[in-house]
Amino acid sequence: MNRTIKFWIVLAVLISACNVGDRYVRNEKELNMPESYRTEQHELTADTVMLDWKTFFKDPVLLGLIEKALNKNNEIGVALLNMEQLELSYKQAKHALLPTLDLNVGANRTWLSKSSLNGSLSEQFLGTPYLDDYSATIKLAWEVDIWGKARKQKEGALASYLGQKENLTALKTRIVVQVAQAYYNLISLDEQLRIAQRNVELSDSTLTMIQMQYASSLVNSLAVEQMEAQKKTAELIVPLANQNIEIQENALSILCGEYPSKVERGGSLESAMPETAFGTGVPANLLGRRPDVKAAEYAVVSANSKVGLAKAAMLPSISITPSIGANSYRFSSWFDLPGSLVKNLGANLAQPIFQKRSLKTSYETAMLERDKRVTEYRQIVMTAVGEVSDALVRMKYSDERLKLLSQKGESLSKSVVDVLLLYKSGMATYLEVITAQNNALQNDLEIISVKKEKLNALTDLYRSVGGGTDL
Repeated sequence: MNRTIKFWIVLAVLISACNVGDRYVRNEKELNMPESYRTEQHELTADTVMLDWKTFFKDPVLLGLIEKALNKNNEIGVALLNMEQLELSYKQAKHALLPTLDLNVGANRTWLSKSSLNGSLSEQFLGTPYLDDYSATIKLAWEVDIWGKARKQKEGALASYLGQKENLTALKTRIVVQVAQAYYNLISLDEQLRIAQRNVELSDSTLTMIQMQYASSLVNSLAVEQMEAQKKTAELIVPLANQNIEIQENALSILCGEYPSKVERGGSLESAMPETAFGTGVPANLLGRRPDVKAAEYAVVSANSKVGLAKAAMLPSISITPSIGANSYRFSSWFDLPGSLVKNLGANLAQPIFQKRSLKTSYETAMLERDKRVTEYRQIVMTAVGEVSDALVRMKYSDERLKLLSQKGESLSKSVVDVLLLYKSGMATYLEVITAQNNALQNDLEIISVKKEKLNALTDLYRSVGGGTDL
């Protein structure tokens, strides 16, 4: 018996070095990353991109809102709890190689049939119609890790934990960007409101002048009505801007983990513009920092470990189950050692033979799941390259549009002054006054819109190349 047990132990040690399933290795050739982004207006290198949000964003009010959101946002709170769950799973997987140890203590009394052999013997030797059994056993069970299943379990659990950690970073980055863009939207709405109010005042003074001319019979009532309509056009922007401001404040408050309330803000769109420290680099060097790309790769690692576990389930397993304890039919001699001592040593070899193809199906399903994760990883990398390219091109053309709008605005501002002077001297019509003021209003609103687009493009670029480093 001892030689048999030694044989099983030696056999287990010899084949425990065997492992099923290949370790995950990234295939750079399959990704086929481009050498550069489509738009090369700016250089992008891991050393020069300012990714720390405390440095990237310079508006102190915005920085305070971001910090509040990172500390109090409920989505982040849920993600942190998910991380704790996966950390527990990883700690559990680290103990997969350890044996299990169980203690079983019990007392049993059986009333035997008098017509049975045991019943008659009990009456004869014990003088009782029942038989007592007292036992206390410590049992050890250990499955020899022949095929590296414990390593695969640990590898998968660690990949899931690290993947969730990257997902948390991606979530924080998204919250930072959402807070920044909501804040920029608030500032743009404030500027729209100020422009509308300024145009209301301008339209009001123009209307007063036309009404005086109407009273002097210099113009007809149509001129007054048209100018009143132009004034209402500017006035209509005011309640709409106020409405959108309150809705945006409510959304930003919830992002920051608070109930809807007024949000403090300072500065203008121009002063809130982040530092544009971007210049030319290889996408592979930067996108490796993106948490969603890292999380997708960890998902591939986890799926790869499950393939190994599914394959190991089809192979033999060896377990050793020694136990020791005390057993007696009398309570008084229960722990009368060594007389009541009982020992057992077992070794088992189990090989699945016919499982209705369930094990093979599980293995094939695990392989397909791994292929799915590889494809998803490739798609996420492609999407990441596209997002950076989109942000770069939006920045490029928003700069061009702002330059043209600025030049257009100078011409329109001059035309408003000139047309009022011409109108007073009778050399321009009231329709030309209305058209000039309306064009100037629309151009000012469009400038604000394009500035906001550029800010959003900058924050999208910040997220696309990896987000904050201290999240």
